[in-house]
Amino acid sequence: MTNSPAASPPAPKLVKPKKRIYQHLYFWVLIGISIGIGIGLAAPGVGADMKWMADLFIKLVKVVIAPTIFATVVVGIAGMGNLAKAGGLALKTVLYFNITTVFALAIGLVVINIWQPGSGLGYDIASFDTSAADATIESAGATESGFSGFLLSLVPTSFASAFVDGQLLQVLLLAILFAIALSMLGSRAEGMVRGLDTFAKTMFGVIKLVMWVAPLGAMGGMAFTIGQHGSSILGSLASFMISFWVTCLLFITLVLGVVCRMTGFSLIKYVRYIKDELLIVLGTSSSETVLPRMMTKLEAAGTPKHVVGMTIPTGYSFNLDGTAIYMSMGALFIAQAFGVDVSIWTQIGLLVFMLISSNGAAGVSGAGLVTLAASLAAFDSVIPVAGIALIVGIDRFMSEGRALTNLTGNGIGTLAIARWTGDLDRERLKYVLDNPSSVDVDELMKQEAQGLNTAQDRDAAGVPAQADDSGRADADATAGRGK
Repeated sequence: MTNSPAASPPAPKLVKPKKRIYQHLYFWVLIGISIGIGIGLAAPGVGADMKWMADLFIKLVKVVIAPTIFATVVVGIAGMGNLAKAGGLALKTVLYFNITTVFALAIGLVVINIWQPGSGLGYDIASFDTSAADATIESAGATESGFSGFLLSLVPTSFASAFVDGQLLQVLLLAILFAIALSMLGSRAEGMVRGLDTFAKTMFGVIKLVMWVAPLGAMGGMAFTIGQHGSSILGSLASFMISFWVTCLLFITLVLGVVCRMTGFSLIKYVRYIKDELLIVLGTSSSETVLPRMMTKLEAAGTPKHVVGMTIPTGYSFNLDGTAIYMSMGALFIAQAFGVDVSIWTQIGLLVFMLISSNGAAGVSGAGLVTLAASLAAFDSVIPVAGIALIVGIDRFMSEGRALTNLTGNGIGTLAIARWTGDLDRERLKYVLDNPSSVDVDELMKQEAQGLNTAQDRDAAGVPAQADDSGRADADATAGRGK
C-alpha cells in the first residue's frame, strides 16, 4: 500500500487586531437604512427629495464598472492562454444562467396563478388612467424587442459607446473579442495584458473609495422609497408585492438552495458571507453597486480570477433571476386586474419571449419595469401594456427584491460553474464560509489596487492559506485568487 504524501501545514497567518463594529461598512449601511426609514416615515416630503443621494452613489459606481469589467475579462481570458478552455467556460456560463432563468420565470408564473393578487380589481382599460405608464411605455418602445432586437443590442454603435452608455453586455462582447485578439498575438501581447491588469487594480482602488459613500446612498434611497410610495401600498398592490417577495424567497431556497447543496456548501452560510453586499443592495436597489466587492469575495473564497471575471459580468446580463420573476408575475397581475384570462399556451409563449428579453437588462433600479413593458408590447392583444401604470407606484419596492435575488443568484452561479469546471478550491471555500470574518474585503481590494498578490498579502488580509486534498500547501502566489 502506497502512502499518500503528508499534507503541508497551512502557512502562518499574521495576527490582526479584530475590527470594532463601527469599523465595518455594513454597520454604517444599516445606520443609513435606519435613518432613511425614519425620515421617510416622519417627513415624507423630505424623504421624497432625497433620491438624488442614491442616484449620486449609483452614478459614481457606474463610472468605473464598465472599464473594470472590460479589463478584468480581458486579463482573465488572455491569461488562460487557451481559447478552447475560455470558450468552454463561456458556453457553460450562458447555459447555466439560462436554465436558472427558466426556473425563475416558471416559479413566478406558478405562484401568480395560485395567489392571484390581481383578481377582483375589475379595471376597465377603456376608462383606466394610463398616464403613469406613458414614460415607461415610451422607453420600452425605443428599444428593439424579440430575438433580433436582442442580437442587435449586443453590438454597440462604436467601441466607446458601450462604455459611455454603461451597457455591460456590449462591454462583455468587446472584452471577449479583445481578449481573443490578444491571445492570438502570443508573447507580443504580454505588455498589454500587464497594463490592463494594472488598470483593473487601479479601478478597484477607486471603487474602494467610492464604497464609503454607500451609507449615504442607502439613506437617500430608503428615505425616497418610504417617503414617496409608502402610502400607496394598499389592497391588492400590497398582496402583489408580498407575493413577489415570497416568490423570490422560494426561488432562492428551492432552486438556488439545491444548486448550493450540489456544489457542496450551505446556502445560509453563503448568505451570511455576503451580508454586507446584500445590505448595500437593499439600500440602493442596484446590484451593480457591489459588483467589484462580489468579485473580490468570490476570489477569496476559492474561485479563480478567470472564472470570476467571466461569470460575474455575464451573470449581470444573462442571470437576472429577480427580474425574470418580476416580469412573469407582473404580466399576469396586470391580466388579472383587467379580468383577462390568459391561456396556458400564451403563458408558455410569454415565458419563452421573456427568457430572451430579460437577457441584457441592466442591473439598476427601474430596468425591470421597462423590460416588462417591452415584453408586454409583443402580447398587447392579450395583456394591455398600459396596465404598467398599475405597478409603477410600487416598482421601487420591487426593485430591491429584484436586485437582492439577482446578486444572490450570480454569486451562487459563479461558485457552481467553478465547481463544474473543476476550478473551485473547495477547502478554501469551506474555511471561508465557516469563518466569514477571516476575509477583509476592503483590505483585499486595497491589495488589488496596490498590485500585491503574494500569500503574505492574503495573510495580512486575514485569508489563511489552506492545504488542498493532495497535500499541496498554498505556496502558490495566486492560489484561491486565480491565475
